[in-house]
Amino acid sequence: MLREYQIVIFKDQHGVYRKLRFHGWLFVVILIALAGMVAASVALLSYYADYTINKNELAASEKTVQEQKTQLLSLSEKVKDIETDLARIRNFDAKLRMMINLDQEPIHAGTQSDERDQDFSKKYLPLYRQEMLARNLHKFLHTLSTQAQLEQASQEQLLSLFNERKDYLSSTPSIWPTRGWISSEFGERLSPFTNRKEFHKGMDISTSLGTPVHATAAGTVVFAGEGQGAGPTVTIEHHGGISTSYSHLRDFTVAGGQSVSRGDVIGSVGDAGRSTGPHLHYEIRVNGVPVNPMHYILD
Repeated sequence: MLREYQIVIFKDQHGVYRKLRFHGWLFVVILIALAGMVAASVALLSYYADYTINKNELAASEKTVQEQKTQLLSLSEKVKDIETDLARIRNFDAKLRMMINLDQEPIHAGTQSDERDQDFSKKYLPLYRQEMLARNLHKFLHTLSTQAQLEQASQEQLLSLFNERKDYLSSTPSIWPTRGWISSEFGERLSPFTNRKEFHKGMDISTSLGTPVHATAAGTVVFAGEGQGAGPTVTIEHHGGISTSYSHLRDFTVAGGQSVSRGDVIGSVGDAGRSTGPHLHYEIRVNGVPVNPMHYILD
């Protein structure tokens, strides 16, 4: 049988003690309730502590992932810059080989089959698995490294050939004849006079009247006079069947039979002949056949 318990609460002003009486079973219930509250409080504190730790770990992980993504984006831009540099080197290489009549093309490992897979920012960056990103990135950089080594070997081959063909190279056009902007490119165009299609045999470089015109390579002046509809014109013959022509000049400072070197001033830009404004019409011919002058401009 459960006993009856009493607890002294307080003593009033008359000296009488106030007591709280309750049965034993109620005491047990109170103890159980207190124990449950303590256990619940401990569990809640433990859960809160775990939650705080997990929250901090998640924030740290998100920060790390964001930093990794930022680094990958930055690296992607650097990879694009490398690709741009390689493309520029290949273009320069191709021009040099054409200029020295070197038919052999440099070997570029995987340039055709791999180019579709090398757009790093479009193909790799949307993949959020860091392990896959790292693996693809290492593979991609290895490919770039291999191509860079091949380009270096190709440039060394060209340098060796240059040393053997210095005289030939000095008489091969390789610079801009004047500074300005291209107002009409080589190839088919609409004639500014008839508005009909015609084949433009050179390129027009628009610039200010009187801008100096330079010989683009060493050679011998074979014509200096009035061209047919082209105003004052200078034609220079170079080695290898190459010739250059400079038309619509205001004046010229060379004469037929005169030898010139690359960079020598041969006249100035004018607008004589059939012209819509001050410009230089610049032509390059190989064995009498017009070719694109841009193929012979290295800078």
